[in-house]
Amino acid sequence: MSGWLALSPLFLFLCIYLISSVVAADFYKVPIAAAFLLASAYALLITPANSTEKRIEIFSEGAGNRNVLLMIWIFVLAGAFAGTAEDMGAIDSAVNFTLGILPGKFLYAGLFLASCFISMAIGTSVGTIVALVPVASGIAVEAGMDVAFVTAIVAGGAFFGDNLSFISDTTIAATRTQGCSMSDKFRVNIGIVAPAAVIVTLIYVLFGLSSGAEVSAGDVNGVKLVPYLLVIGLALAGVNVVTVLIIGILANAVIGFAYGSFSWVEWLASIGDGIGSMGELIIVTMLAGGMLEVIRHNGGLDFIISGLTRRISGKRGAEFSIAALVSMANLCTANNTIAIITTGRIAKDISEKYGLDPRKTASILDTFSCLVQGLIPYGAQLLMASGLSGVSGISIMGFMYYPFLMGLCAILSILFRYPRRFS
Repeated sequence: MSGWLALSPLFLFLCIYLISSVVAADFYKVPIAAAFLLASAYALLITPANSTEKRIEIFSEGAGNRNVLLMIWIFVLAGAFAGTAEDMGAIDSAVNFTLGILPGKFLYAGLFLASCFISMAIGTSVGTIVALVPVASGIAVEAGMDVAFVTAIVAGGAFFGDNLSFISDTTIAATRTQGCSMSDKFRVNIGIVAPAAVIVTLIYVLFGLSSGAEVSAGDVNGVKLVPYLLVIGLALAGVNVVTVLIIGILANAVIGFAYGSFSWVEWLASIGDGIGSMGELIIVTMLAGGMLEVIRHNGGLDFIISGLTRRISGKRGAEFSIAALVSMANLCTANNTIAIITTGRIAKDISEKYGLDPRKTASILDTFSCLVQGLIPYGAQLLMASGLSGVSGISIMGFMYYPFLMGLCAILSILFRYPRRFS
């Protein structure tokens, strides 16, 4: 099968979703699951196989991949935690507490810096989004702000730590494949992305000063803040996100029962409603996993890799080819860690052939994979942010300032050879 034909299901999905949304003049009207279903059916149709059963088997391998299933578990537990926290009153207390300690004019910048700090500490963008998006979207509703904009502040900041943290999967994958230390990679990486973080913080400060927003905080029940403090604290301590969410759900139950916020049956109903709110995300995740596995099986990833490495000249060309390689792989896998693992060996070979610094190569792999992951509506982070805030992933994408600027700084670092010491 030709490479372009192998990749055509991905192009079909983008065309169906984007063109339909533009025609409807509303990105909320087009369910992303429907676009993925049509593209997945087309992917199965063009797959050369002896039988329909064999095609479905290939698709199911991707849909049932261990990383996909782990993400689904996180979606289920995050929905249950968010549902029980809302009915118990934790979100209202967290919103009022945040409004009380952050002046209205610095609310945007404060949320962004909080997201950067937490993601850096826990090393996962998804965990940061789970912890902060419900509070951020609640603040937006309370203060009459754009929910998509405020959600994007948290989601964008979450990629700061995903890209830099020593315990991030992407950092571990990038440094292991390139054979450099995490501390060395951090020094290179922070030199590339720090300007983006500073600029975005200043943008949010200016937005806050010009918005004229004055928000007042309501009553805060300190006990009802405990589940969120537990979730953040345990995540900072390095506890697995699944365990963290289970503990959070149980904490919601204990406090909710003690304050009479819900009965046993109502607690179960809250769990069910929360899980139900994640239904479309779960379906999209499985459809995306299956379709992308079919693309891989048909040679789509190999086609991208061979095409991007065919004509390389000089160090700039080599670095840009590595950036394009991991970006395209991420587009096809919707998982930045898997994209780095998939292309890491090839990036290492390119790095050695053209005399690139492995610390710079590791930073390029990590930064560009996070850039793409933050800008695809079918990535776990935007799906999670969309599900928790109740707005479409496309509407959030338009406000993802940090990933955009992070990518721009990474491109400039290749063009202008900085940090100079590692270029």
